[in-house]
Amino acid sequence: MKTVAIISAAGCGKRMGRPKQFLEICGRSILERTLAVFESTQLINEIILVVNAEDVEKAGRLKFSKIKKIVAGGRERRASVFNGLKALSEEAEIVVIHDGARPFVTTEIIEQAIAEARQCGAVVVGVPSQDTIKKVESRTLNVERSLNREEIWAAQTPQVFKKEIILQAYQNQSQATDDAMLVEKMGLPVKMVMGSYRNIKITTPEDLEIAEGLINRGAKND
Repeated sequence: MKTVAIISAAGCGKRMGRPKQFLEICGRSILERTLAVFESTQLINEIILVVNAEDVEKAGRLKFSKIKKIVAGGRERRASVFNGLKALSEEAEIVVIHDGARPFVTTEIIEQAIAEARQCGAVVVGVPSQDTIKKVESRTLNVERSLNREEIWAAQTPQVFKKEIILQAYQNQSQATDDAMLVEKMGLPVKMVMGSYRNIKITTPEDLEIAEGLINRGAKND
């Protein structure tokens, strides 16, 4: 089954104070580190890279053979991913959507998610919550109840889908905070696949420090 990765790297970096995808960690950009994992994953046939319009030319100089298309993103992540989806070829069957700012994903995680998506159609990678989660009233911040930690997982990327499922989900134009939620809103099941607590999304200056520490301790994609 032809499997295409859409790497979303068109953010403006509000919490970082600047666009983060081309920031370097230990001599290599965040985006290059992310792309290197997908380049080395055998089950990935090609990559569609989504970047800010002003970064298209710069992205074109990246040396990764699996990058087949570079697409300008939209004003928000959802619009950027949708632009990537519209660039899919007819031959694509499985779509892997990943944040360009998650450079510590592993080949093993990607391949496990793909394998599960081939069977069930929709997969989200995540990790069980390590904290006790409280539901609060949004106005007063009074605690309403504590949630069962065994049932709470933090969603990550990649999120992997059969092409027809994710295309339909995006065409429904529902609002959601991640791709899997769009599929959930269609009433379709989404399977959780174990990710990694190292699979962080780099969004703040503090995250850069954490990332440097992971690399110095031998994270796999260095």
